[in-house]
Parts: sequence; structure tokens; C-alpha cells
Amino acid sequence: MRTEVNSESLVLLGCGILRKEIALLCKKNNWPIETHYLDSSLHIDFDCLYKGLNSLLVKYQESNTIVFYGCCHPLMDKILEKGKTNRTIGQNCVDMLLGRDLFNAELAKGAFFILEEWAHRWEFIITKAFGTKNPDIVREMFKGDHKYLLCLRTPCSNNFTAEAEKAGKFVDLPVRWMDVGLNNLESVLQAAITRKIKEKQWQKQI
Repeated sequence: MRTEVNSESLVLLGCGILRKEIALLCKKNNWPIETHYLDSSLHIDFDCLYKGLNSLLVKYQESNTIVFYGCCHPLMDKILEKGKTNRTIGQNCVDMLLGRDLFNAELAKGAFFILEEWAHRWEFIITKAFGTKNPDIVREMFKGDHKYLLCLRTPCSNNFTAEAEKAGKFVDLPVRWMDVGLNNLESVLQAAITRKIKEKQWQKQI
């Protein structure tokens, strides 16, 4: 059942990796949510992620905020506590998109998940994450934990086949594809909205 957002609209702050999907769900459900996103590559730079998210929380500290992040920073709970807000529930954006069971199943098989935005910036992100541009070293480290790249296509995805194949060659891993709906992401966002509305109602009573 859909929860209506009252006249005091919410502000969603978070990772921009699924901004198109979130926009589609906001339109579908008529959620008057103001959205502000950080660059998805901040996941590989904890210091920049910490500063970026804190900056957004300070800027919108007078608003009713929801944070769209998973456990993407070791101090995430402290960041949220300081910002007096809460986040969507999930380990990361892929967990929220796929659902916990499917996410864990593919992870156990050795998947590394790729969404469209990361496919377009793959070489930059991977070399920055591993601290080297030497492809042999990158491949050796990357293949130690992963067996294939799992590219996720949502209803909002453009064709990124060429970019995905290039990414696979860069780390010398096969590329697999999965078409993903937005039902689980919708449920995650709905739960966060409901939790925030109940929190606001409780605050008005005290």
C-alpha cells in the first residue's frame, strides 16, 4: 500500500547511481521529494564521501531528510546520528535494487555488479580504487575476489553493452547481464518515507 507524503515534502540526499530510477518512482507514486545527489565514485574515497555527505546534511539540516545510502562508509551510523536523520535500509544500492536474497546469491557466485553509470567510468573508478593504472596488477587483484561482471539493466538504462564489454576486457572477466525491475527499490524507498513520516508525527506529539 502506498503511503502519501504530506504537504511538508521530504528531501532525499544520497548517491546518484540510481537517480534516474528514483526519479521514475517519485513520478509514479506522486512523491513530492526534493532530491540532491553526490557522485557515485565517492564510494572509493571515504574521506570525500564523509565530507560530501556531511556537507549535504548541514545544508539541509532544517529539512525532513532521508539518506539514500547503504553501509557505504564505516562511520555511516555516526554521520546519520550527527545529521539527525536515517537512511534507506540495505547494504548498498545493488542490495536495495535486487533484494537481499538475489544480491547475496550472486555475490556468493563471485559477481561484481555494474550499473550503467559505472560502466561509462569503469577504468577511472577501478584504477583509482586499486591505486594503480597497471592493468596486469589491477586484473590480478580484481580477479582474486570476483569471477564475472554482472551488468544490471533497469527500465531506465540506456544501451551500455559496448562499455560493459570494454570493462570486462579491462579486468579480464566475463560479462553477464540481468534485467532488473524497480519493485524492490520502490519498497525500500517507501519504507524510508513511511519511517520518516511516523517520526515527524511522533515529534509533533511530544
